[in-house]
Amino acid sequence: MYVGFGYDVHRFRKGRLLILGGVRIENHKGLSGHSDADVLIHALMDALFGAAGLNDIGHFFPSTDPKYKNISSICLLEFVYGELRKQNFYINNVDIVVIAEEPKICPFINDMKQNISKVIKLKKERIGIKATSNEKLGFLGRCEGIAATAVVSIGRDKKNDYKNLQHSYK
Repeated sequence: MYVGFGYDVHRFRKGRLLILGGVRIENHKGLSGHSDADVLIHALMDALFGAAGLNDIGHFFPSTDPKYKNISSICLLEFVYGELRKQNFYINNVDIVVIAEEPKICPFINDMKQNISKVIKLKKERIGIKATSNEKLGFLGRCEGIAATAVVSIGRDKKNDYKNLQHSYK
């Protein structure tokens, strides 16, 4: 078993859509970034890369490359999952925390889990997404942005036989 940790943060910017977990959330501000700035998915991707001993998302998706401008982070997650599969890794579970004063994301968590589940072929029950505030402290508390952390557990399938794995997506 291998464990990875990911962290990402983006500041709010007017005139951008707010995308979290691949879900568009109505808000007066979105997040600033080269891609869609989905901090939840970015933290997850870094955790997966880290668990597999690979480079971070900046290495694979540099902000200097115009082909990643405004790209959906769900599309990037598909690439990350493919890289793990090439090395015969499977995902045991995912646990993500979103830190934000606004907006409230609880109504969107099920859709976020569904989006992630489809891409990484993991049952929704093995995906944890939680939200917390920063208790009005610091830049997050002043509603200047959103941060996310992710912890993942992965294993290596030496037989490359996913049909019999209990945790695989059905």
